[in-house]
Amino acid sequence: MIIRLKRFGTPEALQKILAFSTLILMVIVFSIASPNFFQADNLIAIMLATAVNGVLAIAVTFVIITAGIDLSLGFVMTFSSVMAGILITNCGLPVIVGVIGALLTGAVCGAISGVMVAKLNIAPFIATLGMMMLTKGMSLIVSGTKPIYFSRTPEFSSISLDSILTPLHIPIPNAVLIFFLVAIISSFILNKTVMGRYTFAIGSNEEAVRLSGVNVSRWKIGIYSLCGLFCGVAGILIASRLNSAQPALGTGYETDAIAAAVIGGASLSGGSGTVLGTVIGAFIISILTNGLRILSVPQEWQIVLTGAIIIFAVYMDIKRRRK
Repeated sequence: MIIRLKRFGTPEALQKILAFSTLILMVIVFSIASPNFFQADNLIAIMLATAVNGVLAIAVTFVIITAGIDLSLGFVMTFSSVMAGILITNCGLPVIVGVIGALLTGAVCGAISGVMVAKLNIAPFIATLGMMMLTKGMSLIVSGTKPIYFSRTPEFSSISLDSILTPLHIPIPNAVLIFFLVAIISSFILNKTVMGRYTFAIGSNEEAVRLSGVNVSRWKIGIYSLCGLFCGVAGILIASRLNSAQPALGTGYETDAIAAAVIGGASLSGGSGTVLGTVIGAFIISILTNGLRILSVPQEWQIVLTGAIIIFAVYMDIKRRRK
């Protein structure tokens, strides 16, 4: 019992409680402020918006726990969706091939970032900034700067989010179910596998892990590859939601994803973070954006408030680390 109470009182647990309390408070405030907020259609819209950002946030959580950062999330997602469009629409290949192509594209981009960080000793900020520019340019080059529509491929509609219902007739979009599945798999990897243990260890004390005989470079490349793979999943979700691959898409997704992870308790100093906290953080970002939009708050003020929340979350993390 004493052990459980101590664990419940850890800063990481308290951070999750604070984030969840904030989420509930926001839902109550927006529900009172506008009767349209708690409508079924609006709640589905919130879940759809959270699905893509949530998958990206889970992806970057792994990297942040290692004391790294990934600024290329949004454009790796876009490049993955463009590659799916090329394979499905332009090449006429089956949908499953396009999906696999998107996942491999994301994983390869992540692996390249991992090699730059682990092998070439380039700072994660610079390495992923370079990958962001590279994938942004490649998306435009490969697509010819034009959107790729899936209307000529009826097969794609079978995984389109427009289908809305699952086989069990639950009124939850397929994208949200995929998001929850990614969260469950990620939580298992982070808490029950060797990769998860080394992810935390590298973020806590990388030099000690290296001196203990662990191949840190290999595990870092694996973690960045996993991050890229999840970006590929997000690319599939955004492409199916829009029924097209938009090569100019991608700006701003990385900030929302990093914000969600930090709000959920992931420390930019490395060594701490949870998938559950990140999921809560992703819902906080989506609900905040949706609620302010319903209240007709100008978009520029929405951006200001989001930035203020990020600064506050980082400040709270610093205070938590000092304690």
